[in-house]
Amino acid sequence: MRPRLRPENFSATRTRAGVFRLQKKEKIRDRTEFLTLSRSGKKLQNHYFIVIFMPGVYPWPRLGITASRRVGNAVTRNRLKRIIREWFRLNKRAVTASLDINIIAKKSAAELTSGEVFVSLNKIFESVWESRH
Repeated sequence: MRPRLRPENFSATRTRAGVFRLQKKEKIRDRTEFLTLSRSGKKLQNHYFIVIFMPGVYPWPRLGITASRRVGNAVTRNRLKRIIREWFRLNKRAVTASLDINIIAKKSAAELTSGEVFVSLNKIFESVWESRH
């Protein structure tokens, strides 16, 4: 039997629904915003992910995730997106800048464990922070 996740084990704040998740205001949801970001944002990549970012219009960082069918079936894509959202949720306090960020999963990311995704994203975001200063 798996141990239950308890709220006191997390340092994040609760949303109105009482669930730990990204708020709507923290997500890039509109196609035009994704297109603007891809046209005029700065791009960094590693073997598993492409990160496109640019200064945002809101005072908080926002995240968009793209996982095409090339990455895998729906189960695989949704699993990757959940892991990426969790990484962002845990690290968004470190993002002091107002950034719009789109993380694009490559096909090779489908085989990664959640720990490997976290390590890969940490490495690529070290480059993001260096390029911002």
